[in-house]
Amino acid sequence: MKNISSYNFKKKRALIRVDFNVPLNNEREITDDTRLKAAIPTIKHVLKEGGSVVLMSHLGRPEKGFEERYSLKHVVNHLSNLLQTQVDFVKDCIGSEAEAATKNFKPGDVILLENLRFHPEEKKGDKTFAKNLSKHGDVYINEAFGTAHRAHASTAIIADYFPDDKMFGFLVENEIKSIDKVLHNPTSPTTAIIGGAKVSSKITIIEKLLSAVDHLIIGGGMAYTFVKAQGGNIGDSLVEDDYLELAMKLLDQAENKGVKIHLPIDTIAADKFADDANVKTCKTNNIGKGWLGLDIGGKSVEKFSKVIEESKTILWNGPMGVFEMKAFQNGTVSIAKAIARATENGAFSLIGGGDSVSAINKFHLADKVSYVSTGGGAMLEYLEGKDLPGIAAIKS
Repeated sequence: MKNISSYNFKKKRALIRVDFNVPLNNEREITDDTRLKAAIPTIKHVLKEGGSVVLMSHLGRPEKGFEERYSLKHVVNHLSNLLQTQVDFVKDCIGSEAEAATKNFKPGDVILLENLRFHPEEKKGDKTFAKNLSKHGDVYINEAFGTAHRAHASTAIIADYFPDDKMFGFLVENEIKSIDKVLHNPTSPTTAIIGGAKVSSKITIIEKLLSAVDHLIIGGGMAYTFVKAQGGNIGDSLVEDDYLELAMKLLDQAENKGVKIHLPIDTIAADKFADDANVKTCKTNNIGKGWLGLDIGGKSVEKFSKVIEESKTILWNGPMGVFEMKAFQNGTVSIAKAIARATENGAFSLIGGGDSVSAINKFHLADKVSYVSTGGGAMLEYLEGKDLPGIAAIKS
């Protein structure tokens, strides 16, 4: 497998699959440029080494071909400012006009192709479509970890057309190293913090982590399924009754493996799912009828923070409560701050999963942790031990 740091890019066209699936407001302005910034080091490296860059990505979920709101032309000016060089734009990603634009590329040039998903062949993993995309480059770089779990034409199939010239970008390299550090080479004590709404979506991850961590902190809506499974009264809190038995099995597995499970001991409960609800603090296993838990309480924050600050390796996936509402964000903010303190004291901290990343960015703590994953679903599947098509295609 080729390595981006040692590869000779001089006079080469680097076709880079980036993840520019960024949020846009009604004026088509970028509201969060994290994914653009994440790709800049790889792009600049190729240019510095004498190459040219052809960028391809998807944006949104277009269903019927071209949709103006999903055009990548909305990204061009912002990307040009970040790179401090002019980025040209091509109105399609395949075809004669696109091929002509990239054929006689000069070193230092940067072109962004139009949204890959305007062609249904992209998601279908169509070989002909992948072959046509491959005409834009002499070397292929996968820098889109967020789509690495999809066997799409631009993320997996295209690698077949670059048997001797394919590699990961710096971002994907760092994603893999960071997750592997937690799963396979952690420094103890190791703590995983798993939150979010449902146990059902995190079963495989929890099972995998039980072989890698010393402590497992469970928060968010999913915690109430564990509490009810143990006989607790959770009022009207979110619960998956079909998973009560499985929750008990996971608790038993943890005990057998010597993993300490930490569940919330108190809860901020509300009489409705709203920011202006009446709230009270109660024991997590004794929430009254008509009340639902929407955040962890102060005693839980204290308990969880102590575990986190004594840890040397930390993984955080999922919020502790409904952090989007101000009345129920304290638990998530407090956990984020505890992770930041642990990191400052020498721990390695990995933040991954959409809501956790949103929270760490919302509270302006992204630069206080070791690594913030851009992966979302891809990171979760990698944590589960699945082979990601976009990763396997480069390694094969």
